Amino acid sequence: MSELKEALLYEKIDGGKVHCLLCPRDCRIAEGGAGYCGVRVNQGGKLFTLIYGVVSSIANDPIEKKPLFHFYPGTKVLSVGTYGCNMRCGHCQNWQIAHAVYAKQNLPSELILPEQLIEIAKKEGSSGIAWTYNEPSIWLEYSLDGAKLAKAAGLYTVWVTNGYVNLPALDEIGPYLDAFRVDIKGFTNEFYKKLAKVPDYDPVLKATIHAKKRWNMHVECITNIIPTMNDDEAQLRGIAKWMVKELGPGTPWHVTRFIPYLEYADLYPTPVETLERAQMIGYEEGLRYVYIGNVPGHKGENTYCHNCKKLLIERIGFKTEVVGLRDRTFCSNCGEDIGIRG
Repeated sequence: MSELKEALLYEKIDGGKVHCLLCPRDCRIAEGGAGYCGVRVNQGGKLFTLIYGVVSSIANDPIEKKPLFHFYPGTKVLSVGTYGCNMRCGHCQNWQIAHAVYAKQNLPSELILPEQLIEIAKKEGSSGIAWTYNEPSIWLEYSLDGAKLAKAAGLYTVWVTNGYVNLPALDEIGPYLDAFRVDIKGFTNEFYKKLAKVPDYDPVLKATIHAKKRWNMHVECITNIIPTMNDDEAQLRGIAKWMVKELGPGTPWHVTRFIPYLEYADLYPTPVETLERAQMIGYEEGLRYVYIGNVPGHKGENTYCHNCKKLLIERIGFKTEVVGLRDRTFCSNCGEDIGIRG
């Protein structure tokens, strides 16, 4: 277990309480209490993080596993996760760590300080570091210190995030964060309330726009398409239209297959035809790159030039081969800039 570290982004309020300013949960925490995420506690009228350096999971992953398809393709990224989340998604694949309440549970972990993280990345031949597996914004203090050291060491940095974070938190880490892979889970408040237990998804959209426009982060969006819940045309077209307008037509959209799990174990896996329809909707609304995920071997994993349709990057599972790019980002056939960073 790590030593307590005073949290960033909070204020003291009446009665010995503290007001956490990290995310839109807007937690007001009494003495001895913890925030919704279960990792930030009020002790003596100050807010502390319990998870600085607390690592629940670590692996050297293909960057495509995040998934990031237009960001340093074919590289390995040192991926680290901790405990907790500010959402409670009913289909979470990493629920053992994301739904854990660190303040109340004795949980297995490894203490890895930021300096050690950089050493591990170098030893493993990683090109960068990703804070992933659970929500990285609740790990702000640790990911911020790690990102500063990573950039100084020539490593790229990634958040794999639900996007439910206040803008001042993004401004803290913005100068040191290269990529923001964000879930756009659906496009109605009703859906977000049911799935993620949050009242309003507008903060997710605002944070994503801020990451892109204020800090020039590389942004890719993912939507896990759940039958009967967010597979309707209105939500899918809403996401695609918003992406084109606010993030630009070159922003990759990953539409991925849902596998029945947890609260939604009685549903059925997303039909491939539904994913292909979502891909077509994305194209119809003006997106240039829409990828089909969780269907190994599907040609929807590949990158094709939106101008001349030449195959540029071939993917089979997490095996990636760059076959048609010049200078990492230009189509070798027609010269179109594909917008790949790295």
